Amino acid sequence: MKESKLVPAGKATLVYENKSFELPAFAGTEGPNIVDIRKLYGDADIFTYDPGFTSTASCESDITFIDGDKGILLYRGYPIDQLAAHSSFLEVCFLLLHGELPNADQAKTFNRAITMHTMVHEQLASFFSGFRRDAHPMAVMCGVVGALSAFYHDSTDINDPRQREIASHRLIAKMPTLAAMAYKYTIGQPFVYPLNHLGYTENFLRMAFAVPAEEYKVNPVLAKALDTIFILHADHEQNASTSTVRLAGSSGANPFACIAAGIACLWGPAHGGANEAALKMLEEIGTVDRIPEFIKRAKDKNDNFRLSGFGHRVYKNYDPRAKAMQQQTHAVLEEIGHGDDPILKVALELERIALQDEYFIEKKLYPNIDFYSGITLKALGFPTSMFTALFALARTVGWIAQWSEMIEDPAQKIGRPRQVYTGAKQRDYIPLAKR
Repeated sequence: MKESKLVPAGKATLVYENKSFELPAFAGTEGPNIVDIRKLYGDADIFTYDPGFTSTASCESDITFIDGDKGILLYRGYPIDQLAAHSSFLEVCFLLLHGELPNADQAKTFNRAITMHTMVHEQLASFFSGFRRDAHPMAVMCGVVGALSAFYHDSTDINDPRQREIASHRLIAKMPTLAAMAYKYTIGQPFVYPLNHLGYTENFLRMAFAVPAEEYKVNPVLAKALDTIFILHADHEQNASTSTVRLAGSSGANPFACIAAGIACLWGPAHGGANEAALKMLEEIGTVDRIPEFIKRAKDKNDNFRLSGFGHRVYKNYDPRAKAMQQQTHAVLEEIGHGDDPILKVALELERIALQDEYFIEKKLYPNIDFYSGITLKALGFPTSMFTALFALARTVGWIAQWSEMIEDPAQKIGRPRQVYTGAKQRDYIPLAKR
């Protein structure tokens, strides 16, 4: 079981109705200290009120750290830009799951374990025929990932560490296969099976874009860009979908059901659809000469138009993931012969304006990762409907790491947020004839 690493940091005093209540404070490794309110309800008969839980630490975690004001994102202590530049997605998966980067033997064993689980049960393929061809890939993903527990019930016992490990490997390994199948189904092409000699991201590209009529060769530049996208999206602390996975898991639900819940939450346009919205905005602008028109609209308080891909709920400075993604965007467009892509020109000019214009600086509307990842995924050949499915593919390892950490945390309880009730007080039932 996981042991708490919180360090005592004094006490806070709450005065309520002329009574004083002492609340212990603790410090983590990074970030602000916390005030422990677990006994507040029992001692003072009051709740705290925090819609969206934006000022509440719901758990203790040593996986990911974010400092939005400084533009910092760390996976297990490693800066995201270093991992994006030098690591691979599977190596990052091992890091998130186990806390340390693997040595050569560990990497070989882990990579083989993932590779050996990339196939899905053949009967699962028949599930796809139950969906309409124009079904959104995320609708399909919610269904088929949730169904995995019906096929792999030998790894649903959350109290067995070995079963938890197997389920983790299966989810990481099968998510690219299922995402590629969802894509192939929507375009009416046959499913492509994985090949064991290919790497994780290379395998996914082949399953998504290969056809039986000809041999498919993986372009290493495109594979590196997509692998980088996967790394940058692997985890992001206690966001909405991760909190959903933890909340579902707190009830004892099996891991496949928990990840399906995370996918459902990620599907929300305020969460996983930001890169799709950013691309649609760039396409709407179309050319550089139209940018002033849209900038003027963005500054107009009476206009509902907003520049998608700028600013972030967490990052108040430049999104550290955007820096790594910008480099890959340039590499992809240069590789496929679209270095003069008008959409990229619009993006770069918008970025220049955002970093120099007083309005954007004052509002801290800096370009985020969605600004560049949407362009990159489009250049790779994916339709916008697949963007969120690819996000889910990458985030699966983060969800699993967070879920596993929760299972091993003795302080965790089944999630039970409270409320401020503002409805009618108790009243007596009135028969229908007297109403």
